[in-house]
Amino acid sequence: MSSHKPIRKAVFPVAGLGTRFLPATKAIPKELLPVVDRPLIQYAVDEAREVGIEQMIFVTGRGKTAIVEHFDIAYELEDTMRERGKDLSVLDPTRATPGDIITVRQQVPLGLGHAIWCARAIVGDEPFAILLPDELMVAAKGGGTGCMTQMVDAYREVGGNLVSVLEVPHEEVSSYGVIAPGASRGALTEVTGLVEKPAVADAPSNKIVSGRYILQPDVMRVLETQGKGAGGEIQLTDAMAQMIGRQPFHAVTFAGRRFDCGSKTGFVEATLALALERADMGAEVRAMAERLLRD
Repeated sequence: MSSHKPIRKAVFPVAGLGTRFLPATKAIPKELLPVVDRPLIQYAVDEAREVGIEQMIFVTGRGKTAIVEHFDIAYELEDTMRERGKDLSVLDPTRATPGDIITVRQQVPLGLGHAIWCARAIVGDEPFAILLPDELMVAAKGGGTGCMTQMVDAYREVGGNLVSVLEVPHEEVSSYGVIAPGASRGALTEVTGLVEKPAVADAPSNKIVSGRYILQPDVMRVLETQGKGAGGEIQLTDAMAQMIGRQPFHAVTFAGRRFDCGSKTGFVEATLALALERADMGAEVRAMAERLLRD
């Protein structure tokens, strides 16, 4: 039995404008764009539910109400499907227990750190998870657990703060938050420093933070007074860096796959990869892809 407080709450920063995907995101939140037949936000929420997280906290902005509606009951749709003898189980993952979906507004786009700080009243004095829906994390082929499950397993062992990391080619590190690694044991690495978007020559490693976090509530007090960092925004990485040395801080190397759905090519890659693995369409999609590559 772990002596560490359980992770019951997860924060999903979903206030971004999605400008990379315009015009598709002019009226539809980017987080509702489907990878095959499930929206991005559904993958992230399912990952949190897999590990027993109960409260989903969406940090939203203007024009994002459809995200909450996705997890609500759709009476007209369900009644029509029932009358026509359709299978309603396809909607099961979209239903939330009353009170489990909570929203707060990030009224000004001041960065990821500011978005997380906006959830401070709901997080309260509990450790909490953060999931960035743009980062689609998928279990390894042939089975395995999700990224947040692997992180919670590590948290039960070491407590403190954790980030998920992946290794990338060294020349790509300037696009990410990068850890300075300490001692390693299996998938667990001690974090001795964090740098947001370093120059390649200055990067302490090629292990990048990959959109999943477990943090102690103390980070909210750090964010309260933190100034702007890289890109003129309040960076979560800077706040986490201040906590290193005060509390245990580890990185978990995710045994699985990451798709960067914040980019168009990453979104297409995720759609193709997951479609190929579907029993109901994989063979057809493979044949279609091969035909397109020949033409």
